[in-house]
Amino acid sequence: MVDAPLPGERVKIEVASHNGMTTVEGIVLHPAARHHVTLKLVNGYNASYPLEAVQSIEVTGQHQAVQSVHSQAAEPSSDLPKVRILHTGGTIASKVDYATGAVVARFEPEELIASLPELREIANIEAVKLGNMFSDDIRPQHWNAIVQASKKAFDDGCVGVVVTHGTDTLHVSSAAVGMSWAGRGGTPPGPIAFVGSQRSSDRGSSDAAENLLCAVHWAANGPKPTGAVGDATVVVMHAGPNDGLCAVLPGTGARKMHSSRRDAFQPINCEQLGAVHIDNGVLSHTLNPRYSEALQSKNNRTVTQRPDSYETGVRIAQFVAGPWLHAEHIEAVVQTGVQAIVIHGTGLGHLPIADPGKDAPENTKVWRTLTRCVNREIPIVVTSQCINGPVDMNVYSKGRKQIEMGLLGHGSAATPETVIVKVHWALSNAKTVAETIGQDLCGENRNDLMA
Repeated sequence: MVDAPLPGERVKIEVASHNGMTTVEGIVLHPAARHHVTLKLVNGYNASYPLEAVQSIEVTGQHQAVQSVHSQAAEPSSDLPKVRILHTGGTIASKVDYATGAVVARFEPEELIASLPELREIANIEAVKLGNMFSDDIRPQHWNAIVQASKKAFDDGCVGVVVTHGTDTLHVSSAAVGMSWAGRGGTPPGPIAFVGSQRSSDRGSSDAAENLLCAVHWAANGPKPTGAVGDATVVVMHAGPNDGLCAVLPGTGARKMHSSRRDAFQPINCEQLGAVHIDNGVLSHTLNPRYSEALQSKNNRTVTQRPDSYETGVRIAQFVAGPWLHAEHIEAVVQTGVQAIVIHGTGLGHLPIADPGKDAPENTKVWRTLTRCVNREIPIVVTSQCINGPVDMNVYSKGRKQIEMGLLGHGSAATPETVIVKVHWALSNAKTVAETIGQDLCGENRNDLMA
């Protein structure tokens, strides 16, 4: 058995396989299993081989880290619309560190543009770097930065905005920015498209290029948003596992539903707004018939001049209903000074507050604690762990008891993340949570679109 090469080395190896001797070249990653060698192949995929099957290893060099490129900006064309890309990071802005095998955020916005010359055929592209973060590190202050940067883009004459963002919380940020622009009954001046990728740009199976092309196309050529049907922001990502088609989803109604699939994002209790097609390099878009009707119907919303911001000091506690929800946990968190509580209920939005067999005193304690919270005027909002479907506390007696207790959320069809964003928006902008949570402010709670 040969000695294992070091991570980061570029090697050529000979491997004994069922089909005879095979020669492969690539960059050594940390092994996927003990006594194996794992390579990043030139096609972007990884391959692992047992060391006992490796006949020889030739080190051909050390991997050189890719340096940032700074391309010469193309001369703007008066025939093309102006689109600004707001860069926050995420996998779409990431590459593999071949010395460790880890994906790291290191792609600069100039590199994104330089790597896709097709972008310059769609629009006059400007890029602004807001950060280089993975999305799990995004906080409300970053929502505010995106909102202000998008406003400046429109003030500077851009027809649309693209936000590159990590996928894990992309739907949270899209809901927050959409609520900021349209929560009071207005609409942004043009499309705001959030886009990410499930696989880094240097992988052979990456979805980054097509996602970005489609998002820029929508920002440049998509319809002006109504602000009323969840289109104040949109999420543009692969519509299926294959290339050539990206879905355009409502920014307040999309959710990441898979950790690795390219079509991870799905509409929740709403419909896809449209799609962007790529056919032999030519981009076009189509609209969902119901969205077309909404665009043609009378819309009394005006363009928002001053989008809302989010108070970074707001504290919202979250709990999950089930066997592990205990009163002392709620009480302990309340003592930290939270301004609202969101509980992910079961089914139609139920909580463990009943003890019919007199053998679960924990449930009675939860009921008493929640009642005390309501008496302290701490809003308690119930959403559903089911994701799809509405919260309906009128069906069962327990749900009606929760309404009598003063728990909020009945009738909501918004995603759990959008519900929490909505609570945060209300607390940040002097709105009453009890009145706000049941309203349809900007298409986040459209019961007529429930699946």
